[in-house]
Amino acid sequence: MRLILLGPPGAGKGTQAQRLVEKHGIPQLSTGDMLRAAVAAQTEIGKRAQAVMDAGQLVSDEIVIGIVSDRIDEPDARKGFILDGFPRTLAQAEALDALLAAKNIKLDAVIEFVVDEEALIGRIAKRAAETEARGLPVRKDDNPDVFRRRLDEFRAQTAAVAPFYRARGLVRKIDGMAPIEHVAEEIDSLLEKA
Repeated sequence: MRLILLGPPGAGKGTQAQRLVEKHGIPQLSTGDMLRAAVAAQTEIGKRAQAVMDAGQLVSDEIVIGIVSDRIDEPDARKGFILDGFPRTLAQAEALDALLAAKNIKLDAVIEFVVDEEALIGRIAKRAAETEARGLPVRKDDNPDVFRRRLDEFRAQTAAVAPFYRARGLVRKIDGMAPIEHVAEEIDSLLEKA
């Protein structure tokens, strides 16, 4: 099973990805984690990424795609994987499409979490208040202003990714505002049909 989870920050992608990892025994691939692992392992692509980061620059799409390519070749990803938070841009989606085609790998589904953004902001504010009430540090991105900026960035860049996959007949929409258990059941139902 090869999946992409799409949706704005706070939509529940990470929560559902973890559940799918446990249920199906396939890895969740986070570009940030993969990048750090490639740098630590000093792979060829990791060395290139390290040089870019040491220069204070953002890692290019070419390097990110190289890291994804290396990661999906690892044994634990042979029977499937979940991409959560990638691709972030149309250019990344096109590059991923070419990469998978070259490896003769097909995506099973792209699950798009449909959410009410104002309700999401309320959800984040509530999470921050509950975290603070427990005496724990609040995540930087749980600040409503920071979260709004992340939503703006999502709309500006990542929102174009869904139509790319929709045109390929891969997008399955789910209600990301439903309770976690309901979202999980809906995902399972969609995957059975995929």
